[in-house]
Amino acid sequence: MEARKKQFPNPSIPQHVGIIMDGNGRWANFRKMPRTSGHLEGLKAAKRIIRAAVVRNISFLTLYAFSTENWKRSEQEVSFLMGLISTYIKKEYPFYREQNIRILHTGDRSGLPEKVTNVIDEAAAYTASHTGLTVCLAINYGGRNEIVRGMEKAFKLHAIADSAAGSDRHALENSFRNFLDNPDIPDPDLIIRTAGEKRLSNFLLWQSAYSELFFSDKLWPDWKAGDLDNALVDFRNRKRNYGGIDN
Repeated sequence: MEARKKQFPNPSIPQHVGIIMDGNGRWANFRKMPRTSGHLEGLKAAKRIIRAAVVRNISFLTLYAFSTENWKRSEQEVSFLMGLISTYIKKEYPFYREQNIRILHTGDRSGLPEKVTNVIDEAAAYTASHTGLTVCLAINYGGRNEIVRGMEKAFKLHAIADSAAGSDRHALENSFRNFLDNPDIPDPDLIIRTAGEKRLSNFLLWQSAYSELFFSDKLWPDWKAGDLDNALVDFRNRKRNYGGIDN
């Protein structure tokens, strides 16, 4: 397997961008179309933004595709989304190869249908040697759920108790990070939410402690490369002190 290239972050470009892709249903409702049509258009927008992220040298992109709370939707819509996710991941192999994209998953695997986890695992294996943009698909994901699962894994291995003895809190924090879904992925520099809502909705709660937030009124299916550029320009103009003092 080819070794992954070492990343040299450019501080003016976010190394990791997370996107809460909101507004598919409203996009469809405004057009008097079924919600499924909005989800289909949302997939097209996701592909446009993935391609744009590659061109703009973003290293990691996490897309909030299906939350742990989305199971509350109708059985018909959930079934459609599970099928759409599986079909989309499988049909895009040529795109992954062409763009040198690596696919990862974050979320609670135990709650997903086996056909979905199989498709995710196959895509992750197929793209494991790709050294370009890493696209992390947050499917059956919830920030609280991820933290609780991390705690369960840590306590099962007695890691928390062992590392806490004689250790400072910073070391304990770093130790716990290893039990999250993808500990090798850096925290998101920028989190984008579309469709006018201004909340995180349980997205990357641990990792977003110092993320810059960008909110767009535009519905996700309408997003294009220029909209990503607007968020990147806004990010470039932020001053990040991480709790320190601006000298």
